[in-house]
Amino acid sequence: MVTVIVIIVLILAVVVLGTTFARNQANARQQQLEDAKAEARRWVERLGGQVMNLIGTDEASKQALADASERYTAAGSQMEQANTAEQCRLVTKTALEGLYYVRAARTAMDLDPGPELPADPERERAGKVSEDRRVTVEGHDYEASPEPGDRTTHYYPGGRVAGRPVPQGWYSEPWWRPALVAGAWGVGSMFLFSAMFSGMYGIPDAAAWEAGYDAGQQEAMEGGDAGDAGDGGDMGGDMGGDFGGDMGGFGGDFGGF
Repeated sequence: MVTVIVIIVLILAVVVLGTTFARNQANARQQQLEDAKAEARRWVERLGGQVMNLIGTDEASKQALADASERYTAAGSQMEQANTAEQCRLVTKTALEGLYYVRAARTAMDLDPGPELPADPERERAGKVSEDRRVTVEGHDYEASPEPGDRTTHYYPGGRVAGRPVPQGWYSEPWWRPALVAGAWGVGSMFLFSAMFSGMYGIPDAAAWEAGYDAGQQEAMEGGDAGDAGDGGDMGGDMGGDFGGDMGGFGGDFGGF
C-alpha cells in the first residue's frame, strides 16, 4: 500500500512539474512576443513620424520619401498580422528599410540625416557606390553615383535582391526592380553589373556577383584557397564545416519607377 502511495505521489509531482514548466515556457514565449511587438511598433512609429512630416524638395528626395512611404505602409500591414516574434522582427526590418530611405531623402535636401540606424551586415557586405559611373548596356544608358543628382534620383540602401548583392548608392533608375518582382535576375544582369561596377572598391566582380557572393565572401574564399594550397594536410575532414557559410540574405521591397 505504501508503495502505491509513493508511486501516485511521484506521478502527481511529475504532472505538476510538467504543467509548471509548460506554463513558464508559454509565459516566456508570450513575453518575447510582446517585447518584439513593442520594438517593432517603436520603429514603425518613428518611420511614420518622418514620412508624415517631411516633404521632398527635389526629385531625388521625393523619390526616396515615396519609397519610405511604401515601407511604412508595408510595415503597418505586417504589424497587423504579426503573431510571432520572428514576424515582428520582419516588421522591424521593413521599418528600418524605410528609415534608410528617410535618411537618404534628408541628405538629398541638405538636412541632418538624424541618428545612426542599427547596422545591417547584408548592407555592409553589399558595398557602396564610390564614384560616378555612366554606362551603356544594350543601347540603354545607366548611371550610378554616391550622391543624389539630377540624373541619379533612385536610392538603394544596399543589400540583396534575388540572392545577389546590390551596392548602396544613387541610380538613374531602379535596375534591380525586375529581379525583385520576378525573384530572379535576367540574362543581361551580369553584363550590366560588370559594366557599372567593374573595378569599384569593395564590390565583387561580375563572376562573383553571378555566383551570389559579395566582396567579403569573395576575399575570404580567395584567402582560404591560397592557404589550402600551402598545406595540403589542412584539406582534411573538417573542410565542410570551415567552408560553410550562410550565403542567404534578404531582399527588400523597394520603390519603383
